[in-house]
Amino acid sequence: MENKKQFIRGIAVGVVITALVAGGVSFGSRALTKVSDEKKAESGELNLTSTAVEDKITEIETLVQKYYLNEIDTEQVENYLYKGMIAGLDDAYAAYYTKEEYQSMMDSTNGSYYGIGVEMSQNMTTGIITITRVFEGSPAEEAGLLPGDVIYKVQDTEVTGEDLTKVVSMVKGAEGTTVPISVAREGESDYLTFDVERRTIEIATVEHRMLDGNIGYISIASFDDVTVNQFLTALEDLENQGETALIIDLRNNGGGLVSSAGSILDRLLPEGLIVYTEDKYGNREELKSDAENYFDKPLAVLVNGNSASASEIFAGAIKDYGIGTLVGTQTFGKGIVQKVYPLSDGTAVKLTVSKYYTPKGNNIHGIGITPDVEVELDADVANAITIPEEKDNQLQKAVEILTEK
Repeated sequence: MENKKQFIRGIAVGVVITALVAGGVSFGSRALTKVSDEKKAESGELNLTSTAVEDKITEIETLVQKYYLNEIDTEQVENYLYKGMIAGLDDAYAAYYTKEEYQSMMDSTNGSYYGIGVEMSQNMTTGIITITRVFEGSPAEEAGLLPGDVIYKVQDTEVTGEDLTKVVSMVKGAEGTTVPISVAREGESDYLTFDVERRTIEIATVEHRMLDGNIGYISIASFDDVTVNQFLTALEDLENQGETALIIDLRNNGGGLVSSAGSILDRLLPEGLIVYTEDKYGNREELKSDAENYFDKPLAVLVNGNSASASEIFAGAIKDYGIGTLVGTQTFGKGIVQKVYPLSDGTAVKLTVSKYYTPKGNNIHGIGITPDVEVELDADVANAITIPEEKDNQLQKAVEILTEK
């Protein structure tokens, strides 16, 4: 089975490589077309429909049909051809999604799904997938999974290096079924395996409460479709309770929809630029806030190394405008934008299409955003599902800063 996987992946990668290094062999009446194909290759233009590529795929297909010993999963071979094309871009954020994977991704931003109640992030350099949040009362919490657990296997399949969306779709499934998940945990010498039940998970992306001193607290777990209304409702409730200052917690928020982050910033910022993007042609698109609303009370924003993408757009705008204090540790450093393009057969591709810049023109890709006040979270609570308020030294530092103002 492993040889089969390697062979299929070889076909996928081979398609892309062939497009780039197509040789000088001509095939009879196709010689003139071949010359044209070579010119495209020399110009750096992607040309996967060249006769050389088509002939090579046909040649490999003939050999597989004639000699390959094991049963062939034709759908899997086809999917890896498409995945290989995108993998050949050497972009960790680009991906091809099957119908099932695309639907899983859509579900994850629409509000509810059958899952186990965790949020995961992936280190795009190592491919390692880590649980960053376990929802209270979720099947994952009941089973014993913890933030900081590194996912090794899902359904007995190793997942390190796999596309995160694919791993999410593996975790999800029919309501009431169970999924075995093996993790590496700090302090444990062997992998731990948990059988976790899948249940309906309602995504509460925003939590809020009033802290001592009339300081409001809003935690945003991710920027999804439902997040904007949840945030505005939370902010209104805190203001009705007499909030005099606000803490927004973006720790472990891996991003999400830029439009949702922009809508929330529109409520907080004065009139002006929120973020702008530039594509490969230098075309610029701007997202702006209007003059209708802005937040004029003391503000602090909590960030850490898992605050990425849309979270960094948020934090970058707050910092550039100087309307709040960033507290915590250096953010992840994702300053590029991906767009998902649905295909005609229900599949989809995700491509990196532009770079984004903070209002002052900073692109933080590979760098991150440095907080105004750097505070490491105490190690004894770093992997807790919930951190008691009095033991959350980053939160307490933000309270201290706002109290002084």
